[in-house]
Amino acid sequence: EVQLVESGGGLVQAGGSLRLSCAASVFTSDDYAIGWFRQAPGKEREGVSCISSGHGNTYYADSVKGRFTISSDNAKNTVYLQMNSLKPEDTAVYYCALGYGRNSYGGAESDYDYWGQGTQVTVSS
Repeated sequence: EVQLVESGGGLVQAGGSLRLSCAASVFTSDDYAIGWFRQAPGKEREGVSCISSGHGNTYYADSVKGRFTISSDNAKNTVYLQMNSLKPEDTAVYYCALGYGRNSYGGAESDYDYWGQGTQVTVSS
C-alpha cells in the first residue's frame, strides 16, 4: 500500500524558510511524479510544485516561482520542498501527492492518485 507522509511544517515569520519533506512508502512504477499542493482556510486546494521521475521535470505555480524549490532523493523515496522568502499568504495546509502513468504532470489534482495527510505551514507577519 502506498503511503505518503509529510513533515517539516511549522510556524515561521515572514521572510523565513521551511523545508517540507514527503516520504513515500513505495513506488510501484518508475514513471511517477510527486506534487505539492496547499489549501488555505476558505480557499480551494491549489497546485504548488511537482517533480517527475526520470528527467526530473519540474513545475511551479507562478505564486511561488523564485522562492520555492522542489527536489528529490530517490535513495530515500523522499521529495523536498524548500520554501524561502515565505509570505503570510503562503499559510496553508500543504499536501504531497503521488501520480503514475500520466503524459505530463502539473498542478492539477487529477494528475495524482495518492495523497498524504498534510502538514500545516503558518507564516506570521
